[in-house]
Amino acid sequence: MSVLVFAETSEGKFKKSAFEVTSYGKKVAEQLGTTIVVLTINSNDPTLLYTYGAEKVLNVSNDALKTFNVKIYANIIKQAAEKEGSQVVILDSASNSLYMGPNVAVNLDAGYATNVVALPSATSPFTVKRKTFSNKAFNNTVLKTPVKVISLAKNSYGLIENEVSGSIEEYSPAIIESKLSSTAIEQTTGKVTIADADIVVSGGRGLKGPENWGMVEELAEVLGAATACSKPVSDLGWRPHSEHVGQTGKPVASNLYVAIGISGAIQHLAGVNSSKVKVVINTDPEAPFFKAADYGIVGDAFEVVPKLIEKLKEFKANNA
Repeated sequence: MSVLVFAETSEGKFKKSAFEVTSYGKKVAEQLGTTIVVLTINSNDPTLLYTYGAEKVLNVSNDALKTFNVKIYANIIKQAAEKEGSQVVILDSASNSLYMGPNVAVNLDAGYATNVVALPSATSPFTVKRKTFSNKAFNNTVLKTPVKVISLAKNSYGLIENEVSGSIEEYSPAIIESKLSSTAIEQTTGKVTIADADIVVSGGRGLKGPENWGMVEELAEVLGAATACSKPVSDLGWRPHSEHVGQTGKPVASNLYVAIGISGAIQHLAGVNSSKVKVVINTDPEAPFFKAADYGIVGDAFEVVPKLIEKLKEFKANNA
């Protein structure tokens, strides 16, 4: 019996979410009085997981798995769970895991809970708190199946260091055939990605055109943030679709979300509502985003953002 965690990597490096789900899985294992096993694929340094409580790491090294394939990855997790006798399987809430979660649950004949935001409030029956109704409410979900699969919402638990003397097992699961294939992969290099960002700076049609995106990128650089955009902006071709955030794009659960020139359509708000602090800059005081924001500035972005950048640079210089 064990708790199995899947720690996702990108080009061999662990994503921040990998350390969060490991931290969470360690505590769940303690609640259940069992051990934690962490599965990783093509990691450059699996020992990094020890810092967050990984007692045993199943390390899969296979060049054929460098490109994500939902069917193959889900089957590998199934094999690992059966091998380790895992009663709980924990995934993060990145796009790959959200795509993969239902497949893992079906493979294991398991109950499946997404958007989990806290440790189980009870282990018998197994009860978890989840975000629901587009992150506007919470519910308590009871999983009664012998095996449970849960997806941990981003930034809901945090990174908790709990260093252990772990062990690594080089694991070689069977690789099934899949009819799915990737025809193209769009990669962002040299920038903070939306999936890993603690801060996201996002722009909308209020910026009037792609030629004005320089100040969004400069603000993001000062803050160490990722850049994003609303759906109309990506539809117009001002920014790549990979930056589109919202209910129909990438969900955002950052610690800080800055919206510049975004009115706040319901689909956009539903996708960013999990962010802990939301700041909006807009000329329209009646923009819907002001009702959802923690802080708002009514003003012209072309005047406000440069001043904000200037003040942040001064602050950083004085506190260097």
